[in-house]
Amino acid sequence: MSARMKETYRNEAFPALLEKFRYKNVMEVPKLEKITINIGLGEAKDNPKLMETTVEELAAISGQRPVVTKAKKSIANFKVRQGMPVGCKVTLRGENMYVFADKLFNIVLPRVRDFRGVSKNAFDGRGNYSMGLKEQSIFPEIVYDRIDKVKGMDIIFTTSAKTDEEASALLSLLGMPFEK
Repeated sequence: MSARMKETYRNEAFPALLEKFRYKNVMEVPKLEKITINIGLGEAKDNPKLMETTVEELAAISGQRPVVTKAKKSIANFKVRQGMPVGCKVTLRGENMYVFADKLFNIVLPRVRDFRGVSKNAFDGRGNYSMGLKEQSIFPEIVYDRIDKVKGMDIIFTTSAKTDEEASALLSLLGMPFEK
């Protein structure tokens, strides 16, 4: 799959943003910088095989090898020791980022049951957007019969936009299906 999203940004989103916000310099026009996908697995301390399958699934979804995240502190109540694996994450940039965003907006999100769009209230005030998915089975790369446990994930879109309004306009132009 080529980066159709990158062409959409260059040919449609960039000129539209330049016109809408009247930037004095073309370098001010916001762009997508990175997409971070994170899966937290607190129960991996009891089942090390679960971490292995999660890393494989996230690699299939993102097209890039994930990093296993480890606990920074020991927490006795949760039976977690410092350095224990507690999740995995992957940071997508460049071509991989655009391919993933295209797949997420056009294939994955429409597969969510009763999907009406993603919330416009998930911006952080600095032009970044966070969303969560409840299960990994909506991705076409995941074989439903091989899922051992349903796992949710956080997806964070980091943009160079200064305000939430600019970031919202950028993501809308790229095809993010926001609620009406």
